[in-house]
Amino acid sequence: MKILTFDIEEWFHVLDYEDTADERSWNKFEFRIENNLARILNSLKKNNQSATFFCLGWIAQKFPHLVKMIDQMGFEIGTHSNLHTLAYKQTKIQFREDLVKSIENIENLTNKKVKYYRAPGFSVNESNKWVFDELIRQNIEIDCSIFPATRAHGGFKSFPSNFPAIISSNEGLIKELPINTFNLINNRIIFSGGGYFRLFPYPIIKKLIDKSDYVMTYFHPRDFDPNQPIIRELPLFRKFKSYVGLSKSFHKFEKLISDFNFIDIKEANKKIPWQDSKVIKI
Repeated sequence: MKILTFDIEEWFHVLDYEDTADERSWNKFEFRIENNLARILNSLKKNNQSATFFCLGWIAQKFPHLVKMIDQMGFEIGTHSNLHTLAYKQTKIQFREDLVKSIENIENLTNKKVKYYRAPGFSVNESNKWVFDELIRQNIEIDCSIFPATRAHGGFKSFPSNFPAIISSNEGLIKELPINTFNLINNRIIFSGGGYFRLFPYPIIKKLIDKSDYVMTYFHPRDFDPNQPIIRELPLFRKFKSYVGLSKSFHKFEKLISDFNFIDIKEANKKIPWQDSKVIKI
């Protein structure tokens, strides 16, 4: 099972960077989302691929025509939060208000229920498992926020599954589609999205996908934009992760969707034998 997803945000929605942390600062930056998104959508249609798009509520508010275009082209839409704030830096009330606003912004454009959520930076971890209670309260059916490995932002290394699972929380049950990993010398290796996809040579990615029963991809429009401005104040390692491989990434992506058939979350939900899936109490 190979699932294709995108996190729809602008190139400057960089986490843990002071100059872009405040929504009020965003209008001073160049907007690049329109052209970057159009290129992705055209490539998907050309290759007859389905996908799920996790959109920021801010994107829905600022660029409503883009969210409508995603919907009208037949792609499903989930929420990626409203203002791209790390979930573990929010209180329960802040998280709830941001989530509700993001859902409203998207549903007002599509007239369709938002069923899926992915936290910015996969920022659900051992410290804020209450997020699942809040998602259930807002009728989110499937979460895609678990990154079952070490990560600068979030990372839920102790999560006992890198396959679809059911999370049991105080509010009830919610389905989880985590990022997939590949075990190498007792370490969980990520390869199917973001900077990991840009870093690894394509033949290695293809081989890892061929060996994996479950693949959850995650891409951003900025992952394929070699001409985006460089935020020079970023730490050196962070800068490397943000900009490595941009010149060849879209070619790799087109190779990927030419070599493999992907499904969206709706189709994955139908195919997964949830009755046999692990139930994880948190």
